[in-house]
Amino acid sequence: MALAAGIVGSSVALVAIPGQAAAEPAEPAAAVCQNPAEPGQIISQIPWQQTWLAPERVWPLSTGAGVTVAVIDSGTDASHPQLRDRVLSGWDALGTASGGNVDCVSHGTAVASIIVARHQDGVGFRGLAPGARILPVRISEQEVTEGVQSGSTVTPDRFAQAIRWAVDNGATVLNFSVVMYTTSPALNSAVAYARSHDVVMVAAAGNNHRTDGLPDPVTYPAALPGVIGVGAIDVNSMRVSGSQTGQYVDLVAPGDAVVGATRLSGHNSWTGTSFAAPMVAAAAALVRSAEPTLTADEVSRRLLATADPARGEPGSEAYGHGVVNLYRAVTERATTAPPEDVPPLAERSPDPVAQARASHWERISGYARGGSITAGALALLVAIGALVRPYGRKRRWRPTRRIPAAPKPPELDNPEEAFYRVPGT
Repeated sequence: MALAAGIVGSSVALVAIPGQAAAEPAEPAAAVCQNPAEPGQIISQIPWQQTWLAPERVWPLSTGAGVTVAVIDSGTDASHPQLRDRVLSGWDALGTASGGNVDCVSHGTAVASIIVARHQDGVGFRGLAPGARILPVRISEQEVTEGVQSGSTVTPDRFAQAIRWAVDNGATVLNFSVVMYTTSPALNSAVAYARSHDVVMVAAAGNNHRTDGLPDPVTYPAALPGVIGVGAIDVNSMRVSGSQTGQYVDLVAPGDAVVGATRLSGHNSWTGTSFAAPMVAAAAALVRSAEPTLTADEVSRRLLATADPARGEPGSEAYGHGVVNLYRAVTERATTAPPEDVPPLAERSPDPVAQARASHWERISGYARGGSITAGALALLVAIGALVRPYGRKRRWRPTRRIPAAPKPPELDNPEEAFYRVPGT
């Protein structure tokens, strides 16, 4: 289910804007919805968006306490078990309910629960900033299902009135999960008004990504200055197929099959940038609670600077500056000061015992190396002999034998006399 607002020419009953401020949690308003109860289902497992964002790491430092987040949407059901005492008295710009704490389509209830849902036994789902409070402003209950629109919505000028009312009634963070594809001078002025009053604004980037090669339509208020536009990613950190791309995408957050509350009771699985935006709004509430002195622009810069890397290059039209990181946003600090030189490591005097031990082992290693070389040489000679001996036998080699010397002739006493003697003389 997607929710769209700003269809020019819609029939909207204009009512006076009440001027009283919202200060106390609201009592459940009288039901005005024609559709029957939506019990949803109880989801006991911890949803993947909580595992990914790990808000429990931040809660010892900040829970969003003291921060009011305006959910400008289809209203918020204040009677949901996880939203009781979390929803302030709001305003219905549609003029069909007694306040903004009525929701006939569950959209705004799911958005609010992602921000502030409190712990409930047997339920794994919890809000990311459970210490914050929701100021609901009901501006649309228009559902778009398979391209068919149904339900009432407001014009851009009426949207602008809702923004000003939320600012004047104490909201320091605004969440827009209702997107518009047209704007007006009044809407532009209202966003500038909120920015001048030090309000952080977070808006869904829209779910009408085109696949025909043409650029996606521009969404408002995401495309207006001072507003953080949020796209949606799935459990594999890939952009959700419908999540729009454009220069107005500043961050991304989990937005595929995420868990959120339904009106009256129970939970459901939701997909779209509408449900990624409140995760960034919750991060803004956590930072504002932890550091109340930061301006809205400083909070916005902190969220962008501490984002985790995404698949796209920093500043890409699909992933913006990356994936929102709650812990880094609260714990890391930005500075304009020049980097400080790191002092060099101190000199350490040599350890004589360690030196003697090293020398001893070096000598032993030398002996071992010499013995290894000698043993290797002997082994090589033996191997050569073993290889050569069979070859020699085959060639009938024999060991060389010494030839004895010829015997000497007998020696004569007087060889000349014996030779010349005349016989008989």
